[in-house]
Order: sequence, then C-alpha cells, then structure tokens
Amino acid sequence: MGEMKKILLEKYELGKVLGKGAFAKVYLARHLATNEFVAIKVIKKDEVITNQKMMEQIKREIAVMRLVRHPNIVDLKEIMATKTKIFLVMEYVRGGALFDKLARGRLSEGAARRYFQQLVSAVDFCHSRGVIHRDLKPENLLVDENGDLKISDFGLSALYEHQCKDGLFHTQCGTPAYIAPEVLRQKGYEGAKADIWSCGVILFVLLAGYLPFQDSNLSAMCRKIVRGEYEIPQWFSAESKRLVSRLLIPNPSKRISIPGIMRVTWFKKGFKRATSFSNMQEEESIFEEFDEEDEKFKKSPALLNAFQIISSMSIGFDGLSSMFEDQKKAGSTFTSRCSAKVTLGKIEMVGKKIGYKVARLKDFKLRLVGSTEGRKGRLSVTAEFFKVAPEVTVVEFSKSSGDTLEYIKFREEDIRPALKDIVWTWKGDSEFHQELSKL
Repeated sequence: MGEMKKILLEKYELGKVLGKGAFAKVYLARHLATNEFVAIKVIKKDEVITNQKMMEQIKREIAVMRLVRHPNIVDLKEIMATKTKIFLVMEYVRGGALFDKLARGRLSEGAARRYFQQLVSAVDFCHSRGVIHRDLKPENLLVDENGDLKISDFGLSALYEHQCKDGLFHTQCGTPAYIAPEVLRQKGYEGAKADIWSCGVILFVLLAGYLPFQDSNLSAMCRKIVRGEYEIPQWFSAESKRLVSRLLIPNPSKRISIPGIMRVTWFKKGFKRATSFSNMQEEESIFEEFDEEDEKFKKSPALLNAFQIISSMSIGFDGLSSMFEDQKKAGSTFTSRCSAKVTLGKIEMVGKKIGYKVARLKDFKLRLVGSTEGRKGRLSVTAEFFKVAPEVTVVEFSKSSGDTLEYIKFREEDIRPALKDIVWTWKGDSEFHQELSKL
C-alpha cells in the first residue's frame, strides 16, 4: 500500500487515493487503534456550501446511509468534521466493483443467483427503512474479500418523505440502461418498483454478460426500454427466464414485487436472509405504566420558547449529528392550540381507538405499539410533548422500531386525520415557523 504519513484527527492514517469525484476524494486509511482499513471520503465545505445541488446530495447520502445498516450495504462508520472539511468514514470493500467481474464475461447461474439474492435482500431492507436507491447498477455494487455483495453510492437516493403529494417521485435520475420505463415517461413513478426494474436488468446482465436493452442511439435504447423490447438468451434456465420476464415488465403495476421474488423457487435455492445491523429496541419493559400522580410522570412538559424550537430544527454542517432532523421530522411534528394535557389525552384516545397499546412514559411522552407483527416486528412510536406557551403545545412523533413504510402509513392515514380538530399546523406547512416566531 506504500508508506502512510498523514494522520487525520489523531485517529486515522491516510493512504492512497481510491477515487475522485466532482467535490470529494476517497482515501484508503487505517484506524490507528484497531489497524482496520477504511475508506474516507473527504469533502471540502466551501465547495459544497456554495453549490446547493452538491450540498443536497451529500446531506441525502449521509442521511440515507445512517438509516440502512445491513451486511450487503457499505457501512458508514462515522462522520467527522473540521472547519474546512467533512469526513465520511466508510467500510473499505477490497474486492472492487461487480462491474469488473462482468467485464470478464457472464457469471454461472449459481454465482448470479447468490449476488441477486444479496442484492434483493439489501434493497428490501432499504425499502423497509423508507429509502429508494434510484441508481442500482453493477458499477455501484461492490464485492468484498468473502465474495459478498455490498451496495454503494446513495448519492441519488431518496426517502419516501420526498415523494410529491400524488405519492410519486418525479425526478428523473439514474443510469439510462438501468432506468425503469415509468421513470423515462416522466409522469411520476413509485420508487420501489423502479428499483425492482433495475434489479431485473442487473439479473439479466449477471446471467447474459450484456445489457437487455442496447442501442448506439440513446433515444432508440429508451424506446426499447419503454416498450420492453429485449430477447432472453437460450442458455438461461427455464426458471431464470420466468423470473427475468416478470421483473422486466414495462407496466409497474404488473411487475413482480420483492415478496413475490422471494417466493420464486429459483430465488429461494440456498437463500439465507441477512440480519441487519439495526438495534431493535427491546419492548418487554416499554409498557411500564406511570400514574398521573406518580412523581416520575411530569404534570407539565418541558417549557421551550419559540426560538429554542426553531433552533433545534435548523440544519447546518456545524451539527452533523442533527443535520437531517428537519427532513425526518417534517410531517411528524405539529403545533396545537390545546394544552399539553388535552393534546396528550387526545393522542392517547386515538391510539387506543386504532388498536395500539398506549403507555405513558416519564418526561411527558407517550409510547404507542401496534398489536400486529409487521415486516420489521411491531411498530413502536413515541410522541413527545413540549410546552411553548400556556395554550400552545408542540408534539413530535418518532419511530422507535418497526417498518418505516408502516410508520408513514400510521402517521399519514391514522394519526393526521384523527387529530385535525386539535392541530394548528404540521411541520412542513408554510405557516409552521411563521406562527412559532410570533410567540
């Protein structure tokens, strides 16, 4: 690897440059205490702050990578910063890109199946956390020294919260050969289904050694994608042919889903679902009840002024740990002109009405836990109350455990309509900060 000399923040020894981008360099580095090799992306703050598009891409990438810790996804280990630079410390994947393996020709069916299983497992986990990748391709799939696949490069990814009011994404992004037809049509698309299309193209490439939609003319290639015009090679097995044909269906409503993929016999052969790195909160003790007279349960919530509330929701590179709270809380925080006691009682009543077990916790919080098992266990939601004025309360919902899509459904379809009689404004509405600033 050559001699290393530069020490970063008394923690890492920097080595050779692994790659360069428009606004960042990636270095190989060694952790001084553990000798572990990592990849460190070094970003210059001044270049990012003056370029809104770059800033949004970095913020999005970090936000997403903090959400999706999985054995088949490159791990973001930590974030560090100085006055001039931001450092993203990531897992170093030694084996290089899957694209390089494909440059030597198509893979055996067994090898293709194993990579595809790991890809689908990781993409399913991303979707369960509310993350859409939007640029899945062999160049963004790395292979480690054990031959395991790792998804990388979440720069074009999006959260479900970024969908428009019609429930669809409208940003056209990705690599042309892997883009879903509905993205090309520019009429809005469901992110998860578009990712599944890209997985189908990747499976085809793994088995065939070339792309299903090829043309020297980009417009002609896009027409083939929209029409679903491709030919399956004769060496594909009957089962893999069926799966590819169900993945590369131009109509997203008829395209196979991830649960459907996982039920396919060809896919299930030798499949072992990886366990995510996320620490699911233990639920055995979360229902410790507190009587309203119990000294542990406050009779009034923390008193915060409007400036504190607004400041706590600001975004800035000086506070990397809370950089993305604004995005995550949008739609999960509201103001009420009712007292904290009345607001808490209303949420408690609504939670029980929709079948959730509700418990009062100390520090003026409520815990709501679903009665049924979801994709990632039972959904657990915390509601925290802040007093801004005698008759103004701020309530913040947050997911403690469970599936992100189920949380969004709980928030948008169950809670918001049921609380409309006590809600003043939801965070994300234009009036939210204006009204708080008047207090």
